Formats: sequence, structure tokens, C-alpha cells
Amino acid sequence: MIKQIKFWIAISALLLIAIWSHASNARATIDKPVAKLQSIDKITARTQTFEVQTGNTIKFGSIYIRLQACRAAPDIEEPESAAFMQIWEIDDEGGENEEANWIFSGWMFASSPGLSAMDHPIYDVWVLECLDNTAEQEPQESSISDAL
Repeated sequence: MIKQIKFWIAISALLLIAIWSHASNARATIDKPVAKLQSIDKITARTQTFEVQTGNTIKFGSIYIRLQACRAAPDIEEPESAAFMQIWEIDDEGGENEEANWIFSGWMFASSPGLSAMDHPIYDVWVLECLDNTAEQEPQESSISDAL
């Protein structure tokens, strides 16, 4: 009887170690230097796909997007990419006292774009994936009328 109890305690301990080790590995991420983003101008229905390197700022319409970090799950895990971005808008009124209005600051997730979405009446930006390097492509534009 005591041998059976020790056996089940040992099995339980091994099972807990296996679960803990799997859970800690699931949270591991890999830093990537480039994020592939997509944006849409809701007025013109034009979409644009572009790549941004970590630490760089790009302009889309009147908004500025700064990529602070891009992380992806390891290849053996379920695919997931997340990017930490800061997005602000500067009105192009031409005055000397142009003021930046913060629109978004936080993590965006490729698999769940609505989880942490940017709220803007004209523009929308979301993460597609994190990449190891840039493909040096020109931005790709499309619109709803192109698809019809």
C-alpha cells in the first residue's frame, strides 16, 4: 500500500513538472526585428501592407506609427505574433503649434486584432506577422473597387 502511494506521488510530481515546463515554454517568445503591418483608410477604402523595423517610425496619412517591439512564438508553438506600437496623429493644419494626439500605445496581436485595437475614425492599423528581416518591398496598395 505504501509503495502504491509513493508511486502515485512520484507520477503526480512528474506530471506537474511536465505541465509546468510546457506552460513556461508556451510563454517563451522570440524577438523579431521587423513587423508586417496592414492599414486601411476608411474613407477611400485603400489598404496598404508595409514592413517596419523595430525602433523606426513611419507615416500613414496623418498618423505616425512607431514600432517598439515585435515578438513571435517559437516554431514549435502555435503561430502568434505581437507588436508593441505607439501611434499618434498630427493635424496638418500648417500652424506652428501642431500638437500630437495619442491614438494608441500597447500590444497588438496578429491572431486577435480586435483584442487590443486602435480606435480612430479614419485609419485602422493591425499586425500581420513578425519577420526576421525585411523583404525591401514597395508598399502594396489595393482598394475595394480593385477587388470588384
